Amino acid sequence: MSSTSNAAALPQTQDSNLPLRNADLATTPNSALPALGSSVTTDSDPLHGQGNRITSPPATARGHRKNQLSIESVPRQTIMKALASVARHNRPQPLSLTGMLSAHSMADNRPTSSSSQQLCDALNGLAAQQSARSTASQYMTPATAFPSLQSPCFYHNRFDDAVDFEKVLEEIKNDEYMSHSRLVQTATGVREVSKQLQRRPIRRAVRSVMIVTKARDNQLVLLTRELTQWLLRTPRYGSDVGVNVYVDAKLRHAKRFDAPSIVAENEKFNDMLRYWTPDLCWSQPEQFDLVLTLGGDGTVLFTSWLFQRVVPPVLSFSLGSLGFLTTFEFEKYKDHLNRIMGEAGMRVNLRMRFTCTVYRDRDGSIDMEEGEQFEVLNELVIDRGPSPYVSNLELYGDNELLTVVQADGCIFSTPTGSTAYSLSAGGSLVHPDIPAILLTPICPHTLSFRPMVLSDTMLLRVSVPRHSRATAYCAFDGKGRVELKQGDHVTITASQYPFPTVVRTDTEWFDSVSRTLRWNVRAASQKAFETGVPGANKDDEEEDCWDIDTDSACYASEESSSAASPLRRQMSLLGL
Repeated sequence: MSSTSNAAALPQTQDSNLPLRNADLATTPNSALPALGSSVTTDSDPLHGQGNRITSPPATARGHRKNQLSIESVPRQTIMKALASVARHNRPQPLSLTGMLSAHSMADNRPTSSSSQQLCDALNGLAAQQSARSTASQYMTPATAFPSLQSPCFYHNRFDDAVDFEKVLEEIKNDEYMSHSRLVQTATGVREVSKQLQRRPIRRAVRSVMIVTKARDNQLVLLTRELTQWLLRTPRYGSDVGVNVYVDAKLRHAKRFDAPSIVAENEKFNDMLRYWTPDLCWSQPEQFDLVLTLGGDGTVLFTSWLFQRVVPPVLSFSLGSLGFLTTFEFEKYKDHLNRIMGEAGMRVNLRMRFTCTVYRDRDGSIDMEEGEQFEVLNELVIDRGPSPYVSNLELYGDNELLTVVQADGCIFSTPTGSTAYSLSAGGSLVHPDIPAILLTPICPHTLSFRPMVLSDTMLLRVSVPRHSRATAYCAFDGKGRVELKQGDHVTITASQYPFPTVVRTDTEWFDSVSRTLRWNVRAASQKAFETGVPGANKDDEEEDCWDIDTDSACYASEESSSAASPLRRQMSLLGL
């Protein structure tokens, strides 16, 4: 069989117990799956039990817990996000897994992908099986949970039936004649598919546009009104009117925005002008086909904060202070949007995000309680907070102790965040297309602790030792500041929900770095060797040569005299 069939095998019928296959399988870190034979248990059924306690293997109360898993089971909030990606409600429901499992029957009439239906059926089947068993003897382990959580990304579900990565891996595993060259061809093919996904424009009908406006800037409210009116008026897709527009709910009664006058212009606008809330962004992100941000990088980070699950494509207009992520000029918004919403389509860069989960120590016991979880676009910062003592943090990677951080703190940055706090702390600039985790210490107590770039497949855990003098504080994209007490830890892994940004040009990242940081910009360029004198008449030039042709410090300059050169004079004295 040719390597092409390995690189793009056709979908096959899966096991009846888990009838689920998704193209996002390739984007899930392998380190997130537990090793075979690992003893991981939970003291309650994750599908029906109460409480978030997680039981880890026995560990000593003090010292480095090398054998403790970086993540003992699938975080409950990860399960709920995957379920919520299928069950679309009008508003968020209480955080109840049993309620969300049955929620697909209450979904609206929007079409769903086959993998979404399979996910819902699979999880309902697991719930039915678990309810028939005794919770004292049966557990939902990561080995059975993670295949159920391959929920489709906003764009990857468009390629549901194109490539079956699970089939590819299975064929490679069972092919006893697999050669090294064929493995290389398969890996190269998978890389090429990933590259082409971001290079090819996506042509789709944009029927609902969400506008996120920078806070505390009334001038941008007027621009929001102008943009809203243009989107509503401009005919699209065979209609005499434009598209649905969602604006911030705080503008509903704002005098500057003046929603009544917009609606009064056309009776159809009454249904087309709508308002978004954070709850709507959480519960129904699929309602938006495109997100427009008016502001700077902070507005883009706020947009990422709103969408803690799947994210619609984001187009950012530069109306802020600096703007690494805002590459579109608002003055040309008509040209940009006409091109993207027309035949040209949009090219999207899937920017990596982190899933950060906090676990709490339960009074020195070996049971850990799951806490907050955040999707991070820029960085996770762990610092000593108001404590006068240096931070003492244990850093684990794939269940192995890597080092003990003794510093003011450390930064775990995405490639997108490499131009933010990490750069100020001495970290490197990393292109957003590179999947990596940047580890940058903050004022380390050892000079050898330098910034590092780690693989995105690693599952990191940062723990505060029980014998630490002080606690630590976490900040997720500058928000959600959380205290880590002795015994607590936070896990960092590549998110299943990337942040898609609309690409303007192929070199926009280099352009933004040069524009904002003045990257490699010199005050003056090096002069070239010129024989002529500026402003002199060419007739006055006797000959086309230099009066001083060489540097006399290295070469003879007076009638080939070696003694005239200080360097050669010194060498002659030494007899060389």
